[in-house]
Amino acid sequence: MRRRSGVADPLWYKRAIIYELPVKSFFDANNDGIGDFEGLVQKLDYLEGLGVTCLWLLPFFPSPLRDDGYDIADYCNIHPSYGTLEDFKRFLDAAHERHLQVVIELVLNHTSDAHPWFQRARTAPRESVERGYYVWSDTEDRYREARVIFVDSERSNWTWDPAAGAYYWHRFFRHQPDLNYDNPAVLREVLQVMDFWLELGVDGFRLDAVPYLVEREGTSCENLDDTHKVLKAIRRHIDARWPNRMLLAEANQWPADVRPYFGDGDECHMAFHFPLMPRMFMGLHLEDRHPIVEILEQTPALPDPCQWALFLRNHDELTLEMVTDEERDYMYLAYSADPQARLNLGIRRRLAPLVGNNRRRIELLSSLLFSFPGTPILYYGDEIGMGDNTHLGDRNGVRTPMQWTSDRNARFSRADPARLYSPVIMDPIYGYQAINVEAQERDPSSLLQWMKNLIGLRKLFPAFGLGSMELLHPANRKVLAYVRRHGSDTILCVANLSRSVQAVELELAAFAGLTPVEILGYTDLPVIGERPYFLTLGPYGFYWFELQRRDGHA
Repeated sequence: MRRRSGVADPLWYKRAIIYELPVKSFFDANNDGIGDFEGLVQKLDYLEGLGVTCLWLLPFFPSPLRDDGYDIADYCNIHPSYGTLEDFKRFLDAAHERHLQVVIELVLNHTSDAHPWFQRARTAPRESVERGYYVWSDTEDRYREARVIFVDSERSNWTWDPAAGAYYWHRFFRHQPDLNYDNPAVLREVLQVMDFWLELGVDGFRLDAVPYLVEREGTSCENLDDTHKVLKAIRRHIDARWPNRMLLAEANQWPADVRPYFGDGDECHMAFHFPLMPRMFMGLHLEDRHPIVEILEQTPALPDPCQWALFLRNHDELTLEMVTDEERDYMYLAYSADPQARLNLGIRRRLAPLVGNNRRRIELLSSLLFSFPGTPILYYGDEIGMGDNTHLGDRNGVRTPMQWTSDRNARFSRADPARLYSPVIMDPIYGYQAINVEAQERDPSSLLQWMKNLIGLRKLFPAFGLGSMELLHPANRKVLAYVRRHGSDTILCVANLSRSVQAVELELAAFAGLTPVEILGYTDLPVIGERPYFLTLGPYGFYWFELQRRDGHA
């Protein structure tokens, strides 16, 4: 039965607040130590109460789980640990009943080496369609200009396969052979996979690793024109058959290089703004707005239907690929004194540990996330200030069980602790006895309650999701100030990046006669005049002001 998407607004993703979660980490309903779809259904009321509007689910497909599910062995099924297709359908219906959209992963670039396509390709004749599902070579000399991405674990993008008698191409781990989009059969297979999930009713896809879809000799094998042809074909297919669905591109590139992934509004609806994220942390540590302003000024305008996706943290390391060598060294020094926290070209920490569990810093960064142009993405557990475990391998330290209560296993599961897919956080600062949902729901001053309030305020003002941004340039570089506008809505945002009290004068003559109303407490400030407007901000303080006329109309 064809199931409808959960939303009628074609631009729903611009107003969304996205919550990212691994199904395995959220709640275990059958007490086997692994989170599942039934457990996710049981926690939908919590997510609805938090105020988020869209759930982004990390891979839940059948997989050997050598890369946490990004090594897919079957695109059209559910890993048995997480439930069945029927469980997924029940979850999707329950989410849509609560007006929550659902975005799932689609790993376009590669499969697991256990996928039937690869197993057939290994033994198929060299010139056959089946062999051509993947990229093969008799030597390692092809595509030498392409960089190795996982420098900590791979020395080459080629691996020898004895069954095939050839090398196969992989931009990530050697157990993840890359699909060959020069073979039309591959694109047909991908479109059938998308149709399968869209017919069930999912609202969109996060497209993993899209810059690497196509390979060409003499290039870096990234951001190629033929890659954009593939994405345009996918978008045409979606638009023709599935209205109001969304494609989110993962392209860890500079803003100018990401811009083509939107096309003329005919490729992806959204793309992550990767370079902005490390510069928010850099600006905070330097107590200087310059790194943030510089990257925002380099960010190109987008076609009307398109939107940036913003985040502070996610399921991977805090990637430092899109910074200079000098900036990377500085970030390592500032945020990962422990070498154990470093991975590839990044830092594998959650938000709270990154900022020393400083509540003011968490709130300030969150205020930027929710007020910058784009759609904010909140990583599960960050709303309560969860910690991490850098002693777990790979990125697993930021993928530990959600901390619901102070009971055994953080009430994530009733299984024996030894059976949990991952140990819960148990240290004195971030352990589940100290940091959990139950305690923070009872405390009106908790981070969780503060985050619910911030999300609610974001949803009240369309300017945040739909509006323009004008940067202000006060003399005090420790203060970041900008104006968001949409229609009659005008929001002034001011943030103190410093650990000390700061004073600032803002040139607001263009808004003379309007009254700044502080949104969090709805307090009126003096009317703006022709002279510079004077404000003081506490350490890591921020203000959101709605600029109103005295009669109350903006």
